[in-house]
Amino acid sequence: MSTLLVILHVTVSIALIVIVLLQMGKGAEAGASFGAGASNTMMGTRSGGSFMGKVTAAAAVIFMLTSLTLAYFYSSPASKTVMPSSVNVPVSQVPEGFNPGAPAEPAQPAAAPAPAEPTAAPEDAEKK
Repeated sequence: MSTLLVILHVTVSIALIVIVLLQMGKGAEAGASFGAGASNTMMGTRSGGSFMGKVTAAAAVIFMLTSLTLAYFYSSPASKTVMPSSVNVPVSQVPEGFNPGAPAEPAQPAAAPAPAEPTAAPEDAEKK
């Protein structure tokens, strides 16, 4: 059931994107850039709605319903999860001396080499 719902949700999502991108805006006429499109704004002379507008509304309603239904299905305690609550490892695969509660031993830093003794150059020895 949930697989079918996810497939429907993804299909409607893609369809909604395509439908919205195919529509032209209200001011897409040639005269809209010069102010002629302003007559159709805010309670203006708009008809009942175009076919694409109705398809967009239907796709949006289906998208919202599938979103809410999927959220309900996956929020219930009986839903399947990707991660198990615990992992059972057979005793034969656990290494000897392994204690998950013990703190890890810190790594020992590598010993730095001792600084070299400065040697006097032969020129400095002659000046003294």
